[in-house]
Amino acid sequence: MLGPSGSGKSTLAQAIGDARGLPVVHLDQYRHLEGTQWELRPDEKFAQLHDDAVATERWVIDGSYSKLMPQRLARATGVILLDISTARSLARYIPRTLTPGPRAGGLEGTRDTLSWEMVHFITMRTRPNRRMRKELFARLEIPKISLSSPAAVSDFYVREGLTRVTIE
Repeated sequence: MLGPSGSGKSTLAQAIGDARGLPVVHLDQYRHLEGTQWELRPDEKFAQLHDDAVATERWVIDGSYSKLMPQRLARATGVILLDISTARSLARYIPRTLTPGPRAGGLEGTRDTLSWEMVHFITMRTRPNRRMRKELFARLEIPKISLSSPAAVSDFYVREGLTRVTIE
C-alpha cells in the first residue's frame, strides 16, 4: 500500500487484512516508538522489524519508506497506490488530529496532534514523492491498482466487499 501521508493507506490496509485474514503491518508503527509523539526508532532496528515482517509468508503493508522498498517489492504479490492530491491529504490529516481515540496505523499510547512539521511535510513533500511513486508504479511488473480519487477509493471498498475499520 503506497501513497502520501493522510491518503488512507492504513485504513485500507487494515480493511484488506481484516477481510482476507492477513496480518497488517503499519510501517509508521515500526519506524516510530509507541507512546511518543512520533519519535524515530533507530534506523537499524526499524530495518530489522521491516525485514522480519517482509520475510513472513503473508502480509499487507502500508507505508512507503523508499530506502526499504526494494526488499518489500521483491516479495510483494501486488501493490495498491493511493494517488491522492496534496489538498486531499491535508484535508484528511487535519481532522484526524482533532478526533480523539486510536486510529488504524496510529502509535499505541499516542494521540495524533496537529503539528506544523507534518503540515509542512504534506504540503512540501507530497508532490515530489507523488511523482516518484507514480514512476515506480509504472515500472512494476506485478498486479497493481491505482486509486486516484476519493470516489475511486470508495468504489474499491464496495467492489472488494471491504468495511472501513473503526479502532476501539
